[in-house]
Amino acid sequence: METDTLNLTDIISESLKKSMTYTEYRTLVTALVEENSNTGIEKTEALAEYTQLNDRRMRRWDKTAKVSEDDKIKIQNSDKKVTWLVISESWCGDAAHIMPIINKVAELNDAIDYKVVLRDENEALMDQFLTNGGKSIPKLVMLDSETHQVLKTFGPRPMVATNLVLDYKAKHGKLTPEFKEDLQRWYNKDKGQSTVEDLIDLIR
Repeated sequence: METDTLNLTDIISESLKKSMTYTEYRTLVTALVEENSNTGIEKTEALAEYTQLNDRRMRRWDKTAKVSEDDKIKIQNSDKKVTWLVISESWCGDAAHIMPIINKVAELNDAIDYKVVLRDENEALMDQFLTNGGKSIPKLVMLDSETHQVLKTFGPRPMVATNLVLDYKAKHGKLTPEFKEDLQRWYNKDKGQSTVEDLIDLIR
């Protein structure tokens, strides 16, 4: 079945067949670190190093990320069965900060099924959810778990970080290495709270 003849429902169904749980994704990334490798079509020393860095970031967030009691109630109040299908790759810095937070939220509600697919292995899916024409990740596609209808999307960054990026691009034309370092510091200071807020808005 050629991907260009598939409709969106078929593309989503095909991607779900190839999906993994967050735990399986974490196991995969850790194994790639041992092999000095990375997910995706392109294998480079730089991408392998980003994968190592991201494994450490995710390990830290898996242990330390917290959801407030008020937010827990909001998350648990949603009873609609949804699948959060997240498109990612091991080398993506934003994903390393965001995916563990998605997991913390999903763990609080049995109605949320968190699945992960790799961007380069799911090109037809990624092409349906571009950000300003680019294949930016991570991208969360929220589906009705029964019909696989697309309900909403989130990503590649929480809204606060997106605005920081857009403002910087408007002033400077492009993102500099210095800004990217500042963005990493913002993620560390924010501790995932902006992502939690955006995810709560997603399930309201």
